[in-house]
Amino acid sequence: MTILKWLESIRTPWMDDLMLTLTEMGDETVFMVLGMVVLWCVHKTWGFRFMLLGLFGTAVNQLLKAVFLVPRPWVMNPEFTIVEAAREGASGYSFPSGHTQSAVTCFGTLAVWLKKKWVAALCVAAIMIVAFSRMYLGVHTPADVGVSLATGAVTVIGGCWLLQKDSRKIQLWVRFAAMAMALVLLGYVLLMPARPANVAEFDAHGVKAAWQLVGAMAGMLLAWWADEKHLHFETKAVWWAQLCKVAIGLALVVAVRSGMKPLLTALFGEAMFAHGIRYFLMTVVGGVLWPMTFRFWSRLGAGKTEVGA
Repeated sequence: MTILKWLESIRTPWMDDLMLTLTEMGDETVFMVLGMVVLWCVHKTWGFRFMLLGLFGTAVNQLLKAVFLVPRPWVMNPEFTIVEAAREGASGYSFPSGHTQSAVTCFGTLAVWLKKKWVAALCVAAIMIVAFSRMYLGVHTPADVGVSLATGAVTVIGGCWLLQKDSRKIQLWVRFAAMAMALVLLGYVLLMPARPANVAEFDAHGVKAAWQLVGAMAGMLLAWWADEKHLHFETKAVWWAQLCKVAIGLALVVAVRSGMKPLLTALFGEAMFAHGIRYFLMTVVGGVLWPMTFRFWSRLGAGKTEVGA
């Protein structure tokens, strides 16, 4: 807590606002948007790898949270204060940091894929900024972000190494392992008996996150299989068609994310598995249904540009 207390002492209103903005680079929304752009417009193989590693890393992070049940810094030390606007985004257990984990898998995968020193430098900077922002805002300790930096790095380095192997069997085993990790997380949060350190609010968040991960992972793997076997969708198009693809596609995914919530609530009440259904449908729309239109967008730019693989 010594470092956090020092950071608390140097806070200023403008720095608070800056860190609240920068910390969003580790948010789920950034991962989703960046992943969809890569998948739809740039390089679909790396787009699927990007999504798989991000989801796998999040599953590992959530499992560690559920196992260790570490309280947030302001719970460990009631005299410590956080930047209040950051409280809403700190809705689970503290250890390890989810935002940092997401930043490492997101930007780390980009660095490995693009293999350019200036890109790697920017990605490392983004990762460290997110890690620092979590501590500055008071929502995570150095141990929280340090472990996420390590687990994220292992996920990216090991995952990219395996996914670039020229072996169909290895590729399938990596996908199986990613799905298995999401299911292990779900089984753990549903079946493990409560302990004295459990917090009902944080446990509910963990169950919700586990169902979301299972749904998103299943939908992403289905989309990957569908493209390899049937779709073979194009990523090429003129620049304005690419903008249309991204804008309309993201609007569709967000519409499913928001629109299905009241419908599923009406059907299943507050049942947590409804979150899994919703995220499964989101990824199927983004990975299967929307790419079915890409031949149309590609024909609009035929012979004019080449954007991806």
